[in-house]
Amino acid sequence: MNIKPITVSFAPAWDITCWADGVDWGQHPTLTRQTTVPAGKALNVSRAMAWMGQPNTAMGLWGKADAEWMRQELAELQNTVDLRFTLADGRTRQNVTIIDTRNRREMHLRGISQLATPTALAQLDSDLKATVRKNSSVAFCGAMPEDDRLAMCITIIQNACKAGAAVAIDTSGDAIKKAVALGGLDVIKPNLDELCELLGKTVPDEPRAITAAARTLCDRVRIVLVSRGKNGAIAVMQQQAFCCAAADERPAVNTVGCGDYLLAGFLAADTDDIAGRLALAVKAAAARAYGLTETHTWLDVQRQIDVNIEAITV
Repeated sequence: MNIKPITVSFAPAWDITCWADGVDWGQHPTLTRQTTVPAGKALNVSRAMAWMGQPNTAMGLWGKADAEWMRQELAELQNTVDLRFTLADGRTRQNVTIIDTRNRREMHLRGISQLATPTALAQLDSDLKATVRKNSSVAFCGAMPEDDRLAMCITIIQNACKAGAAVAIDTSGDAIKKAVALGGLDVIKPNLDELCELLGKTVPDEPRAITAAARTLCDRVRIVLVSRGKNGAIAVMQQQAFCCAAADERPAVNTVGCGDYLLAGFLAADTDDIAGRLALAVKAAAARAYGLTETHTWLDVQRQIDVNIEAITV
């Protein structure tokens, strides 16, 4: 790609993960480990593309109060990820994950974002108009406001489409329903549950059934990329569809963020061939699940992970 992909987040977050050897109500356990990283689906996709060696631009909202801390935490990505966040009044929300290593269980606590004010969204729209151009690849990922501000978010997405960008969407609920209804999208990336919610019906986890269901959206979306967890993913277009999964079964070390790596691999693939893009995307997601993204290069992963891919006819 000659133009760097752009990721956009309306509700970014700090991901705080705490580990303890036994956790229960009323206790005061000492943490054995804690990490705090700037995150949110869009930034996770940017980070994944950076691991693949794909330069990209991270945009969206971020809180003014913790913007400098965010930049310090992302300093290692500065040569690959161009940080162009629109700074909004306030602090970026915090999501907390508590992992009980003794009992092998975890809890996820999600903060509420207060950044997407009408003023901040208007500024973000202006910033994107100054950056997005014809043939840009723009991915809007993560949660969006559920009230009247959602209309502003949808307008921002549509403005990117009107600018001639190839727009990808990875969200759920009313946000994806309204974005798809307006059409003009290049890619959407639902998991199977989200596809069922989008269509308002149950879809069996079977390649032909998923393809037939997803194809009903292809008058408004060029590619429907459906993630299926350990079963890989399916890419559906109007005239063709492919199913792909990792060939070797290894134990999953971490399934959090696999969907972000799947989308990153699909967007970063330097080919227009849909099957080739899907194969690289599944390799990236599998690498995340197997815990290889922290210890191996993208080149190593492409050599080590084999995938099975086949065309689907409906």
